[in-house]
Amino acid sequence: MSSTPSEQPHVCLIIPVFNEEEVLPLLFEELSAFRSSRDERISILFVDDGSRDATATLIRELALTWHDVQLVSFSRNFGHQIAVTAGLNLCHADAAIVMDADLQDPPEVAGRMIDVWREGNDVVYGHRLGREQVGWFERFTAGVYYRFFRSFTGVDAPVDTGDFRLVSRPVIEAFRSLNEQQPYVRGLISWLGFKQSAVDYVRPGRVAGTTKYPWRRRFDLALDGLASFSGKPLRFAMRLGLLIAAGSMLGLVWVLFIKYVMETAITGWASLIFAAFFFGGLQLFFLGVMGSYLARVYDEVKGRPRYVVSDSWRSEGNVSSSGPSTGIESSIS
Repeated sequence: MSSTPSEQPHVCLIIPVFNEEEVLPLLFEELSAFRSSRDERISILFVDDGSRDATATLIRELALTWHDVQLVSFSRNFGHQIAVTAGLNLCHADAAIVMDADLQDPPEVAGRMIDVWREGNDVVYGHRLGREQVGWFERFTAGVYYRFFRSFTGVDAPVDTGDFRLVSRPVIEAFRSLNEQQPYVRGLISWLGFKQSAVDYVRPGRVAGTTKYPWRRRFDLALDGLASFSGKPLRFAMRLGLLIAAGSMLGLVWVLFIKYVMETAITGWASLIFAAFFFGGLQLFFLGVMGSYLARVYDEVKGRPRYVVSDSWRSEGNVSSSGPSTGIESSIS
């Protein structure tokens, strides 16, 4: 993408925040240096995902003298993926960069993404060559999941990446046409296609505060990603059930043969109790799999809004507006 000096492109940084008051002063210092180093118009959209600390108040104080900064606050915590989705819905820039507030997604890398985007790419994602302050087990499980997701779902999703990426205006418009109640953003953007490229970097550790993504939420996100893009678990459950049923029929024939033809007793019936427990647990597991799909269908058909905006604030002119909203009328343009 090219532009004349008088018509520099507009790039919006979408930053979801949840109880991030400790890191905000450092974040604003980095963002100030980043904006001053770029020729493009750089706006910032904070999406406050129901923070219970002073995050929203501190953003207003720090950005009071800035331009092109907007804060959108949810009425409660709706989740990180919903916050990212809201940011993309509210953005009307030429491109958007989704990044975390903890500076694990460095602004310097965001600048390299902009350069690659201006060369003609629609999606530029951050490819992690390494992750600081992360144990080997977490790195191993994350690497296994990304590769499993790619092979299991058939979606050409890049491995060792997160939501840190730049998306162009056409990608944003295509993404806004998707209305899933439980969006798996990185998977959906890969599913959309478009021309993609990578920017390699080593992901640093948090500069302050604690992670808002514990193991349980990561596990739930992983399951949501698999359920969103593949029905293979259901088909696998059916095939396994048929295989077990066929094996049971063969076992019954074998038992009858031993008793009436060989006229010998079969010992070890206690072991059958454990087999019954095993297959009972297997049935409950796949019942849970089917239930998770049914729950997703239930969420989709209810038709509720994915998020509710309780307050919106802009730094330009210090204009503040309050009140519940589910629309996008207060988006940055």
